Amino acid sequence: MDAGLRLGPLLRYVEWPDATGGAYRPAATVWIEADAPRTAEVRCADGAGGSARTFRIAGHHYALVPVTGLTPGTTTEYEVLLDGRRVWPLPDSPFPPSTLTTPGGPEGPLRVTFGSCRWAATGAVGRSPAGPDALGALGARLAADPAAERPDVLLLLGDQVYADKPSEATRRWLAGRRDLAEPPGEQVADYEEYTRLYYESWLDPEVRWLLSTVPSMMIFDDHDVIDDWNTSAEWLAGMRARPWWRERLLSGLMSYWVHQHLGNLSPSELAVDPLYARVRAVPDGTAALRRFATEADADPARIRWSYRRDLGRTRLVMVDTRAGRVLDEQKRAMLGEEDARWVGEQALEGRADRDHLLIGSSLPWLLPPLVHDAERWNAALCRGERGERWARAGESLRRRSDLEHWAAFPESFAWLTGLLTDAARGPDAPATVSVLSGDVHHAYVAEPDLPGAAARVLQLTCSPVHQRIPYALRLGFRFGWSRAGRWLGRALARHGRVGASETGWARTGGPWFGNQLMTLTLHGRAALLRLERARADRELVTVHERAWGARSGH
Repeated sequence: MDAGLRLGPLLRYVEWPDATGGAYRPAATVWIEADAPRTAEVRCADGAGGSARTFRIAGHHYALVPVTGLTPGTTTEYEVLLDGRRVWPLPDSPFPPSTLTTPGGPEGPLRVTFGSCRWAATGAVGRSPAGPDALGALGARLAADPAAERPDVLLLLGDQVYADKPSEATRRWLAGRRDLAEPPGEQVADYEEYTRLYYESWLDPEVRWLLSTVPSMMIFDDHDVIDDWNTSAEWLAGMRARPWWRERLLSGLMSYWVHQHLGNLSPSELAVDPLYARVRAVPDGTAALRRFATEADADPARIRWSYRRDLGRTRLVMVDTRAGRVLDEQKRAMLGEEDARWVGEQALEGRADRDHLLIGSSLPWLLPPLVHDAERWNAALCRGERGERWARAGESLRRRSDLEHWAAFPESFAWLTGLLTDAARGPDAPATVSVLSGDVHHAYVAEPDLPGAAARVLQLTCSPVHQRIPYALRLGFRFGWSRAGRWLGRALARHGRVGASETGWARTGGPWFGNQLMTLTLHGRAALLRLERARADRELVTVHERAWGARSGH
C-alpha cells in the first residue's frame, strides 16, 4: 500500500441533472482511506474541488470528499492530496490521469455497466483460479484508450468481497494473526480482517484506476457477510448460537457502511445523516458505528440499506434483499413492511418524468423455471404444507441448494410482480422497466407476460464478474431453462400444493457462462444491451447485443 494513501480513491457519487430540467449544479464524492488522521483534498484541473477531514473507525482513517464547482457536460482530471501532499496519481503511474465527468443534460445517453460476484483471488504471476477478471479487463481496456466510450456508472450488485471464502494469500495472512484451527477458521472474523478483503479487491491496479474514474454504486449480497446470510429463521438461530458470529456480523455491517454504503449517498443525504455526523464529530467513531450495527442486527426494520438514484430521465431503485428480511415461516418477506412501502413509492413516483426505471436487486426476480418452482415448493414445505417431516427436509434442502431468491418468499414475489406491473402500465409508463441482478453465476434475459403493460419489462441478470463456475452448475442451469426442467418444476409445485405464479416468462437471451459484464445504454426511450465476456488475454469480447425501442417494436 502507498504511504499516506492506503486505499482509493474511489469516485462514488456524481450528480445528474433533474429530469424536469431544473437548475443543475453538479457535485461528486470521492472516497479514500489514509494512513493517519489527515485532511483529504480533491483538486480538479478546472478549478473544482473540495476537502474533508478523515474520520476514524477501528484504527483506520477514512474520508468522503465532496467535490463542488464542477461544470456540466465536462471531463476534468483530478488529483488527491493528504495534508497538502499529492498522493494520487501515484508516482510513475502507467495509467492515464483519473477524471471526473459530469453529464450535460438529463436526456442521456446513460451507460450502466453491471454485474456481481467478484472474488479477488489471484494466483502466481497474476493468474487466477477463477479465470480472467471482467472488471480488471474493463479497467485495462479503458486505460489503454482513455477516449473510448466508458460507463457513466458501475453498478456492483453484491459479493464485492467474499468473507467466507478468502483467497489463499488472505488465508496465509489470517494464519499470521490467529489460530485457524479455532472458529471461524479460514473465514474473516473481525473488522480488521474485513479491511484486508477490501485491500485485496480494490488495490488490483486496473480495478483501482477504474474505480477512481468511473462512478460506482453498490449493494451487498450474502458473501459480503457469509453464504446464505438470513436464509431462514432456523439458520439465523443456529448462527447466533455460535460464539464468533456476533463479531463477524457486526464487523461485516460496519465495514459495508464504511466501504460501500456511504458512497451510495448524495452530498445532501450525507449532510443530514445522523450516523455520519456522529462518527465525524468524535476522535474515534468506532463505538457509534458499532451501536448502529448492533441496532441493525437486533431490529432490521429500523435501518434502510435500500436507496434511490435519479440519473437524468432514468430512475434507479436499489433494493436490499438481505439484511431486512422477515424470516418467520408464516410471514416470510424479502423486505420489511416499511422498506417495501418505500421501494414502491420510489418506483412509482414521478413516472411522467422517467423514460426508464431500473430496479437493482442482487437476487433475480425471474429465475430458470425449474429453480423458481423448486423454491416455491421448498417454501411451502418449510411452512408445513406437507407436514413436519417434509418441513425438516425442506429446511435442509433450502440451505444446501441456496433456495432463497424472490420465489422463496412467495408473497414478496407477488408484491414485486404487482409493483412492476403497475410501473409498466398507463400513459405515463416508462419505455422500459428493468430488474438488474446477479448472484446466479450465469447471464440471461427474461421477459414476463404482463397483460396491459405499456413498457418493456426485462429481467437482466449478469454474474459472475470473477468467480469459478463448475461445469455441473452450468449443466444444472441449462436444465433449469429446458422444457424438461419446466415439467419437473411444475411437478414439484403440485407436490407443494402451490398454485400458478403471478406471471409467466420467456427466456429471450442466454444462458451465457463466463466472467462477464452487461452494459445497458439508455438514450431517449430506446435501450441497448451488450454482454461482454473476459478472455484469457484480458480482453472483453461482445457475446450478445440487443436493442429495444417502444413497446410495440420488439
